[in-house]
Amino acid sequence: MKVKINIRRELRIAAVLITVFGLIAFTERMKDTVAVRGVHVEISNINENHFLDHEDILHLMQWNQENMKGLGIEKLNFRQLESRIKKDPFISDAQIYSDLKGNVLVNVELRRPVARIVRADGPDGYIAEDGTIMPVSDKFTARVVLVTGAFIRQLLSVRNVNEMEEGLRLFEMIQTIRHDEFWNAQVTQLDVDAKGEVTLLTQVGDEMIEFGLAENVEQKLIKLKIFYKEIIPRVGWNKYDRVNLEYDGQIVAE
Repeated sequence: MKVKINIRRELRIAAVLITVFGLIAFTERMKDTVAVRGVHVEISNINENHFLDHEDILHLMQWNQENMKGLGIEKLNFRQLESRIKKDPFISDAQIYSDLKGNVLVNVELRRPVARIVRADGPDGYIAEDGTIMPVSDKFTARVVLVTGAFIRQLLSVRNVNEMEEGLRLFEMIQTIRHDEFWNAQVTQLDVDAKGEVTLLTQVGDEMIEFGLAENVEQKLIKLKIFYKEIIPRVGWNKYDRVNLEYDGQIVAE
């Protein structure tokens, strides 16, 4: 069998490989000689929440920016710095790298709160959109649905509400409400007792909506919407004190 070798093609491939390896080697040598010129922090979601600012990120990195100038890039352990930043519950991800000019670039993504845990016997907290329990901040207050009641003691015992079955169901209910324009505007508070049974408080109307366990959420919300559309217009908003959605195919109002 005869094998044809395209010498020109092989030379081009070899030239490309030499160039690539040369650039890698050059970059590594540059890291050994380039000093830190400055630190640039970019925070994603900063227009939606202001829990942390640039100075907070530098503090998490345990850096003094002025003292860092002049230090060799090769002395920085980027993975270690990323790990420090990611330990903060407000932060979901962090990436640190440098350019050839000596700038250290820090990209940080903040978690977004979807509910606020309110309690009378201790500090409040937030539930993030990935289920992480976050503390509150004195810099920013998010306008989200409130979660109250005896059940929040159990929620605050875990780092992420998805670690427990009841917490996962409640979190899915919060997400369902949040992603529906009508319910997101109407539901203001979820009061959850020790058994995980939910009572809804709403923006319009004084009724206590007895939702029951956080299951069959969409079906129960459909029943509640029927109550609003077909019953309330006939009797008025202040007719009933309680509305129970727990029974299949029924709306019980008192």
